[in-house]
Amino acid sequence: MTRRQYFIVILILGALSTISPFAIDMYLPGFPAIAEDLNTTISRVQFSLTSYLIGISAGQLLYGPLLDRFGRKMPLYAGLTIYIIASLGCALTTSVDSLISMRFLQAVGGCAGMVAAQALVRDIFPVNKTAQAFSLLTLVIAVSPMIAPTVGGYMTAAFGWHSVFIALAVITAIIMAGVHFLLPVGKLADPTISLRPKPVLNNFLTVLKQPQFLIYMLAGGIATAAPFAYIAGSADVFMNIYKVSEQEYGWIFATIAFAMIGSTQLNHVLLKRFTSQQIIIVTLYYQTAVGLLLVAGTWYGWYGKYALVMMIFIFLTGQGLTNPNATALSLAPFTKHTGSAAALMGSFRMAMGGLASAIVSFLHNGTTIPMVSIMLGCALVGLIILLASTRIVRYRASRRMVEEDSSVLL
Repeated sequence: MTRRQYFIVILILGALSTISPFAIDMYLPGFPAIAEDLNTTISRVQFSLTSYLIGISAGQLLYGPLLDRFGRKMPLYAGLTIYIIASLGCALTTSVDSLISMRFLQAVGGCAGMVAAQALVRDIFPVNKTAQAFSLLTLVIAVSPMIAPTVGGYMTAAFGWHSVFIALAVITAIIMAGVHFLLPVGKLADPTISLRPKPVLNNFLTVLKQPQFLIYMLAGGIATAAPFAYIAGSADVFMNIYKVSEQEYGWIFATIAFAMIGSTQLNHVLLKRFTSQQIIIVTLYYQTAVGLLLVAGTWYGWYGKYALVMMIFIFLTGQGLTNPNATALSLAPFTKHTGSAAALMGSFRMAMGGLASAIVSFLHNGTTIPMVSIMLGCALVGLIILLASTRIVRYRASRRMVEEDSSVLL
């Protein structure tokens, strides 16, 4: 693969991965306008984000087996088509309940891009290059929170919030064309893989029995839910509590997105000297420490608007290190069931993201505390799971060695 081909592949895979981040971030500045137009509250509109995350979680379990059975592109085309239709449905909605339903359908279609992109990385690149490839993908994905809310804020102010969903449909149609003409096919269809419920569940169970996958799916999935707590609460925190405009909120969101861009580049450098296992454990310690300062400072009123932005920025730098390394470590053991593994991992992450955003909405009390507390909780629980599971695996390994030595002596 030439350098130019490598760049094109990464760009298209990154674009596929950004379909859902754009759908999540681009309409955030429009929350007050949507609430006013649909005669509801911002906390009610927040549930359209939760329904989207639930849709992603459920949809990825569907696409995993489909990608393994029919190859990567056909299920991808079907999903993107559903996404485009649902995006137009969101633009035409006249009630918040309809918006919540359309967002669920939009997510079910859009998550095809996320699962297919992860599976294609494993198809196209060798195992020792996947962490670097995922780092570059994360870099492309990290640009979307810079662009999406800022563009969404200006579009909402100029053309209304409906225009955001029309733009999402158009962007996805362009990405679909790029997939068709420029992206390698990846793994071909495998007729031996059954889509009947029992074999599909057996494939998922096979994946879940792999200890390395299970450890990094759980720890990484919970830790990477922290940004969703921020996404769910940030519009209310900055636009209602700190009274920023739609455009200023977009710029705040873009500024914080630099945290992921910088740390993704740092991860690319760190991987030349350290393993993914070493990087992820240090990162979770770091995020837990910063999260404690973030919650304590918020509780005692230490932070104004700009100080809060700075602390969130520092906290979210860890996401550019946790996400690609957890993904690479989770998928590394697989060749045949890569699609199912990617689906399970992605589904769990989005389920945790949906849970985090739902808790922030449920605990809404007009302060910043619910948002920052859930952010801390995600990092802390992820760290505890990683430390505990690693210790259990080491204990079992050492016990097995003792039993083998004993049997030899006997």
